[in-house]
Amino acid sequence: MQVMILGAAGFIGRHILTALRDAGHEAVAVVRRVGHLEAAFPGVRFVAVDLAGATDAAAWRAHLAGVACIVNAAGVLRGPDMEAVHVAMPRAVYAAARDAGVARVVLLSAISAREEVATDYARAKLAGEAVLRASGLGWTILRPSLVYGDGSYGGTSLLRGMAGLPLAVPLPGAGDQRFTPIHVDDLARDVARLCADDRFAARTLEPVGPETIDLRGLLRAYRGWLGFGAARFVSIPMPVMRLLGRIGDLAGDGPIASNSLAQLVAGNAGDSAAYARETGSAPRRLNDALAARPAEVQDRWHARLFFLAPTIRAALALLWLASAWLGLAHGGEAARALAASLGLPAGLADPLRIGASLADIAVAALVLLDRKARWSTVVQIGLILGYTIVIGLALPRLWLDPLGPLLKNLPILLLVAVHGAIGDKR
Repeated sequence: MQVMILGAAGFIGRHILTALRDAGHEAVAVVRRVGHLEAAFPGVRFVAVDLAGATDAAAWRAHLAGVACIVNAAGVLRGPDMEAVHVAMPRAVYAAARDAGVARVVLLSAISAREEVATDYARAKLAGEAVLRASGLGWTILRPSLVYGDGSYGGTSLLRGMAGLPLAVPLPGAGDQRFTPIHVDDLARDVARLCADDRFAARTLEPVGPETIDLRGLLRAYRGWLGFGAARFVSIPMPVMRLLGRIGDLAGDGPIASNSLAQLVAGNAGDSAAYARETGSAPRRLNDALAARPAEVQDRWHARLFFLAPTIRAALALLWLASAWLGLAHGGEAARALAASLGLPAGLADPLRIGASLADIAVAALVLLDRKARWSTVVQIGLILGYTIVIGLALPRLWLDPLGPLLKNLPILLLVAVHGAIGDKR
């Protein structure tokens, strides 16, 4: 059958895409930008749609011709698009799907989608479930626990990063938060099967693995798998964790956010026996899945770099802001010397100094706002090279200065390039 996947470029969506293709289904993958995905998934038809703005049912009809099932794996954990992606966009899709004769929708919700979980994410997921139930379509809702895999994104990336810290592994509170993790391949295989199985119509299921583990046990397992030795744990009081989450909220893309922390504290444990009994599925245990694919050096790099990436980003932004402040507050003499060396009128020294400082502030803002670290990397490298060439030609003696004011630009360029390589978490 032809299956449309919403959120096909995400961590879970990509695995579902592969599972559907392996099961012989024809996949229509809805992503924000196609980019390199067509080369990565040959034979898949990609449709570029910004889901947050796709709330017009009429616009979806052209994409749904021949589609028998929709898998809605789209989701955002934070940000202003929460309601649009989880509620408004699906409402439009389901209305168009009803008119197009789509038989079934499989929705990937979350095990924390419960009334007692007081987060906007849980509320949006619940509202999205209600929209599907009222759509008039055949439906199956899946509420998976923590989903892990060979790769990682979001919560599993955070787990790896915590497990990879060199001195001690931090635990939110006592670290007794409980999970029943399921491997992403096992979940994707079940999704592909449910698309064509009428026995699960109008059912809400909780895909979970065969064992429940607390956060301490998860981190111990990941650290052992990564080859970093025995874990030494340190408990972080929850007020401190909530403060860190708030800082992550303000940063917009920090490793910890209030929502993710609240979801963690709410718990992600499910009934393993019930899921196996209801579906006949046999997901793997965490340790078995980890042992089946030993960690490679790239996994260790990722774990070590997880917290370094936002730290480098913050350090680069601070560097540009400090450069701007020093230029505005103390750069008059240096600007006049540079202008004289370039043969420019003395009256241009202050405008050049102020302009350069304002440019530095703009670059700092770009570093903080560019979540994929693409344009900010290009702009930083260009500006640093420009500064280095102009100052190096005008004041060549600075190349021999013992404090290395120009030589320091070389390792800074490398740091910018490294951040450009690791800054995109997707």
